[in-house]
Amino acid sequence: LLSTINCVGADQQAIEVVKKTTSSVLDRVRNEKEELKTDPGKMYGLVSELIFPHFDFQIMSKWVLGGQWAQAQEESKVRFVSQYRKLLVRTYASALLEFSDQKIAYPDNVDTKNANTAVVRQDISGSGGTNLPVMYRLHNKTGKWLVFDVSVDGVSLVKTYRASFAAIIKTDGLEGLITSLESKNAQFGG
Repeated sequence: LLSTINCVGADQQAIEVVKKTTSSVLDRVRNEKEELKTDPGKMYGLVSELIFPHFDFQIMSKWVLGGQWAQAQEESKVRFVSQYRKLLVRTYASALLEFSDQKIAYPDNVDTKNANTAVVRQDISGSGGTNLPVMYRLHNKTGKWLVFDVSVDGVSLVKTYRASFAAIIKTDGLEGLITSLESKNAQFGG
C-alpha cells in the first residue's frame, strides 16, 4: 500500500499539473467529440499538444527498455523514443474518447517518496458506481513536474510495455522492436 500525506507545497504543484491537464483535455474532447472520432489525426494532435508536454519520454523509454537502453546506440534511442511516444499517443487517444464522459475525482492525498517525486491519484467513475483508479507518477528534476509512469487499476504502463517489448527484443533485437513500432505506427498514420 502506498502511504499518503495531505497535499501541500510541491506535491500540490504535481496535483495541479494533472488536474489542469485533465480538465483542459476533457473540455476539448467533450466539445469536439464527433470531429475527433471521425478524424483520429486530430485526436492524436490533441494528445500531443495538451498531454505529452507533461511526460518525460526519455525516462519512460529508459525504464521500458531496461538494460537494452544502456547498450543502444544514440540513433536507436532517438528512434525508439519517437516511436514509443507515437504508440502512447494512440493509446491515450483511444482511452480519452472512451472515458471523456466519466466523472473524475481527486482524493486529497499524494504519495511522496521524496521532494522530487509524487504520485497523484484520479478516480474515474464507471458505470454502476465503480471507480477506476489511475495513478500518475511524477518527478521534478528540472523545475517542472513530469509524468514518468501511469498505472490504471494497478497496472503500470511502463511495466506492461517493458514485459511485451522484452519478448520482442529477445527474438528480434532492439532494431526489430523499433522497426515493428515504426510499421504499426505508420498503419495508424503516425
